Amino acid sequence: MTYMGRRGLLAGAAGALASAAAGPAQAAPWEGGPRAAAERGRASAPAPGTAGERARAGGGRGGGAEFRGMWIASVQNVDWPSRTGLSAARQRAELTALYDTAVERRLNAVVLQVRPTADAMWPGAREPWSQWLTGVQGGDPGWDPLGTAVAEAHARGLEFHAWFNPYRVANTHADPARLAASHPARRNPGWTVAYGGKLYYNPGLPEVRAFVQEAMLDAVSRYAVDGVHWDDYFYPYPVAGEAFDDDDAYARHGGGFPSRADWRRHNTDSLVREMAERVRTVRPSARFGISPFAVWRNRDKDPLGSDTQTLGTYDDLYADTRKWVREGWVDYVVPQVYWHIGHPTADYAKIVPWWAQTVAGTGVDLYIGEGLYRCDPQSTTAAWRDPEELTRHVALAKRYAEVRGHCYFSAQQVVTDPTGALARVVADHYPTAVPPR
Repeated sequence: MTYMGRRGLLAGAAGALASAAAGPAQAAPWEGGPRAAAERGRASAPAPGTAGERARAGGGRGGGAEFRGMWIASVQNVDWPSRTGLSAARQRAELTALYDTAVERRLNAVVLQVRPTADAMWPGAREPWSQWLTGVQGGDPGWDPLGTAVAEAHARGLEFHAWFNPYRVANTHADPARLAASHPARRNPGWTVAYGGKLYYNPGLPEVRAFVQEAMLDAVSRYAVDGVHWDDYFYPYPVAGEAFDDDDAYARHGGGFPSRADWRRHNTDSLVREMAERVRTVRPSARFGISPFAVWRNRDKDPLGSDTQTLGTYDDLYADTRKWVREGWVDYVVPQVYWHIGHPTADYAKIVPWWAQTVAGTGVDLYIGEGLYRCDPQSTTAAWRDPEELTRHVALAKRYAEVRGHCYFSAQQVVTDPTGALARVVADHYPTAVPPR
């Protein structure tokens, strides 16, 4: 089977990503420069209202049982629904069947993608109904998927995390005219940037940042979600030979920054910090977590970075994931460590301890994102054909007290488990069910 990274599965990400995950990274002239060493290395005390303070106050933190999660991707019908146009009864039955499998595998949390492409899986939202339900953006599916998803998860003793993508508008085209007539991106064409054949909200516009928060908080305020979950899409993954055209926004808002890269990181930082504060106001019981690409920076660029040679969130996605943890803006982090033990440029055995050291003393929970989808009997990588690879991951992670659990991508592989890798994990590490927090 040809390897495609999670981002490729979810949104046809740039080839640079797949090469980064599958083998040695190629040098690329991506924009981004290092910050001053003193700023990079500052290990800030948790700010008021952040994860550290909330931990001391007894709220908003995981604690207790380990996290055993399963991602359910809806974009492009990766996991659910199995295809567009199904009846409401069939969509509900497919979702609850996935939940039942999670319970059978002794998992205790589900992470359901409810805003995959600036759309919605709940009624009355600020953006149109998701096309992945009916096949037509804006088409009413005849039920409330999010409301049902929360209720059915809780009925089975599963923690429910609502998975949102902040800035992605369309992942199969870059034409605002193809969006539903009511779509905010169509009514505000100046909000979007076409890049790599896809369409994105522009992270450099304060009005965009405010709107996407409102769009997500609409769901958080109306449903008893246990978590608000973001994936790794902020600024898009680099596409060779293309520039992300935010010139106008930079001219208007970037004058006080040393470089465009610093300004972009500031934009992403602001989104994370502001959303964290607002989630804690709107639904204090919910935790805010992010699942980033697992490499912050490579050690050859920054002594605080990991012993890896691949793209990094800081330089290539303008996402300072280490800062978000050290500042306590997130309650949990789930790095996508989708490489095998011994990978030549991104070794699971080196990345996990880096993250353990990064979260130490912050009050932020660390869960490891596991690439269950890579466990395939036809994989070109011998490690992923070995049913023991994944259980070795969990055993290795248990050496680090900071690792509080794992999350598996994705639900269809939890169901099919083609190599029996998850069955080995359950037998070796999940002898009994554990309740969520």
